[in-house]
Amino acid sequence: MSLPVVVSPIPGPRSLAMYEREQESIAPGLQSVTQWARVCFSHGEGAALYDLDGNTILDFMAGIGVASIGHAHPTWQAAVATQAGKLAAGGFTSESRVRLLESLRGLLPPELSRMQFYSGGAEAVEAALRLARCATQKSMVLGFWGGYHGKTDGTRPLSEGEQVGYGLPTPGVVSVPYADPRYSPFAGPDLVERTIDFMREHVLHGTNRDIAAVIVEPVQGRGGNVVPPPGFLHAVKEAAHELGALFICDEMITGFYRTGPAFAFMHDDATPDILIMGKGFGNGFPVSGVVTTEEISRAEPWGKPSGNSSSYGGNALACAAGAATIEVLREEQLGANAVEVGGRMLRRLRQLVERSPLVADVRGKGLLIGIELNREGRPLTREELKEIFLQLLSRGLLVMPSGSSLRINPPLVLSNEEADAGCEILEEVLVGVRVGAEV
Repeated sequence: MSLPVVVSPIPGPRSLAMYEREQESIAPGLQSVTQWARVCFSHGEGAALYDLDGNTILDFMAGIGVASIGHAHPTWQAAVATQAGKLAAGGFTSESRVRLLESLRGLLPPELSRMQFYSGGAEAVEAALRLARCATQKSMVLGFWGGYHGKTDGTRPLSEGEQVGYGLPTPGVVSVPYADPRYSPFAGPDLVERTIDFMREHVLHGTNRDIAAVIVEPVQGRGGNVVPPPGFLHAVKEAAHELGALFICDEMITGFYRTGPAFAFMHDDATPDILIMGKGFGNGFPVSGVVTTEEISRAEPWGKPSGNSSSYGGNALACAAGAATIEVLREEQLGANAVEVGGRMLRRLRQLVERSPLVADVRGKGLLIGIELNREGRPLTREELKEIFLQLLSRGLLVMPSGSSLRINPPLVLSNEEADAGCEILEEVLVGVRVGAEV
């Protein structure tokens, strides 16, 4: 167990010195929070990060959901170190890749039996979209408002905030409202039904009706860990099949026990035709994947030799990291821990809706929680959100701001005591601290 210990200002002098050295060479465009924080971490352990100035910071960000089994887990360390001493590069068959494939088969429904590996999230999404177009011989992809699937040209049109300023988006993509209880134009008791009805009507009247795939996140991460009503995922799947399209589930954020089960589609009886996975998959080692059925995987040209390969995807070192991560997730029952600790946090944090003038909503599943912030009925500005982020960091808590929300997605090894310590800091800041002009 690691609790916050603050012994110097955050960022401290050593972190600031290292940050300034980096600024002499690094290109602009890094994550906003890294530039706001200006912290240099020396190492991590479990759910804690340690900076160069001796501060212990509780990590509720986990590299945006990447560090699923925590920092420097000994099983993961040993597996990566051992494999690094043997073989790292190349796409030939390896023992570690076979172990990873077999481990994944144990997590998934039997029909999802064919897998391919990549090194990043957008690369896997691109591969899934290519596969869907090959399998259906159709052209269009339908996504959802507020979604996020990557920054590449093929994924930008599906990602909120990534279309402006880069020229004409790649054609062949349309979007409809997500079943977001906060902002959907169809918000209300029949949110799912009205959302799906509009989706069908939009395809009928606003597209060429040549829909290859419908891609959706079970919980929208960038939007602030937005949880749709029960049944939404299943309804999307049924509508996709009615349209003659494949159902793609992007579990980059929700996969690998973050919401309880191995994958979030399992909450809703909505096994996808194509599953996309990453982030928590390798616990920090770059590995992502696409999973599908035997029949779909053979669609050409995707299924031809070299049709979906990747120079880095599925290398022995990445597969060793992935297999070790799954081993820890299963043996330490971290899905059950996510449900227990996440439920405890959710019950406590929901009290902030009444206690804090800034908290409008708290939602979540497992250790994937969103805190919606506003001020006098309006979303917080970027500067106001930055101020809250820095207030939390100064007390030893690292969270992920997004839009007008705080995203809480710590390592799945988080203990009840660590969760309570983080909640206490959130309560202190969100109840007692004023932002903006009132400071």
